[in-house]
Formats: sequence, C-alpha cells, structure tokens
Amino acid sequence: MHTRRKGKSGSKHPARAGKPDFVAYDQSEIEELILKLVKEENSPSKIGITLRDQYGIPSVKDVTGKKLGFFLEKNNVASKIPEDLQNLIRKALSLRKHLDKNVKDRHNKRSMQLVESKIHRLGKFYRRNGKLPEDWRYNPETAKLMV
Repeated sequence: MHTRRKGKSGSKHPARAGKPDFVAYDQSEIEELILKLVKEENSPSKIGITLRDQYGIPSVKDVTGKKLGFFLEKNNVASKIPEDLQNLIRKALSLRKHLDKNVKDRHNKRSMQLVESKIHRLGKFYRRNGKLPEDWRYNPETAKLMV
C-alpha cells in the first residue's frame, strides 16, 4: 500500500478437503497441545509454527475444522489486542524511541507515520468487527502500557 511495488506474492495453502491422512492427533489432543503452548507464553503464530514443525499438524483448521483462535477464546486465554496489531504497536514504539534519540532521521520518521497509519486502519477494522471495544484508540503515550 505504501510502496511502489505491485503486490506481495507468497505461497498458498493447498486446497484440501478434510483431515490429512498423516496427522495422528484428534481434536481433543490438539486442544491440549495448544493450551500447553499457551502456558509457555507463546503467541498464536508461534503456536501454529510449533504445531507444524514439531507435531506434524499442517493446519489446525484443516484437522479440527476450527481455527486456533477458537480454542484460545473457548478457554479464555486469547489476548485482548489481536497479535498483528500488537506487533505494529511494538514497531511504532521502537521507532518512536529511535526518533527521540535521532531527531533528524527523516526516513524513519516517514516509516513511523506509515506504521501508525496501519495501526489506525487496523484498529478501525477490529472495532467494526467487534474484536476491540468501540472506544479503543491508539495513543503512543498509553501504547507503552498496552504492550
């Protein structure tokens, strides 16, 4: 969106109907694995990578029919702020900290503006879809306490 490039190509998940044959876990075992990984304070993306690499579960949704976030919300262990928004807020805070020391760094000032506009846009999306409260606003001073 903020670059001159035309898009981002990437790998796509193969179209698959039903549970893969090579997965040896059922839904209850996968839910236990997810809860165990949450107790080790892993993020949802880290949990998905661990399930894929160490346990041979290519996709929680393909195996169980439900997304990983469903199991987190079901057991009341989901974070209040979505993970992608948290990562953008962390990035904005580190850029702001850098700009406090390096006032004339115009390139990073521009990148901070771009990151903060992504935060505002993503926040609007999550408020509209009910993932964030309606009165949630991004404020750099209070963002330090959120993350």
